[in-house]
Amino acid sequence: MRLGGSRRSTNVEDYRSSPGGGRPGMKFGLGTIAVLAIGYFLGINPLTMLGIMNDMQGSAPGSQAAPQGAPTDQDSDLVRAVLGETEDTWGAIFQTRGEQYPPPTLALFRGGIQSACGSASSASGPFYCPGDQKVYIDLAFYDELAGQFQAPGDFAQAYVLAHEVGHHVQNVLGTLGKVQQAQQRMGEEERNQLQVRVELQADCYAGIWAHHADKSRGILEPGDIEEGLKAASAVGDDTIQRRMQGHVVPESFTHGSAEQRMDWFTRGYKGGELASCDTFSAR
Repeated sequence: MRLGGSRRSTNVEDYRSSPGGGRPGMKFGLGTIAVLAIGYFLGINPLTMLGIMNDMQGSAPGSQAAPQGAPTDQDSDLVRAVLGETEDTWGAIFQTRGEQYPPPTLALFRGGIQSACGSASSASGPFYCPGDQKVYIDLAFYDELAGQFQAPGDFAQAYVLAHEVGHHVQNVLGTLGKVQQAQQRMGEEERNQLQVRVELQADCYAGIWAHHADKSRGILEPGDIEEGLKAASAVGDDTIQRRMQGHVVPESFTHGSAEQRMDWFTRGYKGGELASCDTFSAR
């Protein structure tokens, strides 16, 4: 990616130097990461699972640690640049709609953290919390993405962040609130199916971001889109289930299959319009 001239966002809080990385006393190892399949992106189920695991482990709720100021280190440079690109892109899109885009805050942590959505650890993977309108990420996840998930590359990392920002866009547009209300009246399988549509739309919104950021500022290099598609495929529910349990259970999907995730990212990238991402009407 060509991010040398990209504006670095200042909407970043750094909790990595706090005791426990932002959530004192809460640490999960690779075994937990494997059990949760890293949780990879935001979904209601990963956070619920983490809450259950916290109760089982007897973890007491921790207080929110104070951020250590906006980061300036090299490790955070890419996410700050990508976040800045999402702010510029979605700001322009909302402006054409006669609306103002309120950007999310990116919270960097290590090990675990307390969000408005509850306690979370690195095992949850990157996630978005509508309660405080923040995207949370432990940058160590990118090592897992490249190693365990076999999806390396800077655009693969950008896709992850753009997906979570896509959830913020859904929140601003009122989509998440409507979905959560509808899910309260559903059984587990129906809730999962609706959650899949939420996640696929966030993938599509990540594609919209890539479309406009490249069109406006030429950030993409040859091979970048392929990196993003490989990451989308690697975190498909079917891909993860085959690796973790040797078989696929479609009714338990919460994020969509590898094919679906690649398809909806591509739709957003090619279409570049919100109308391209109506996963709720699609078959």
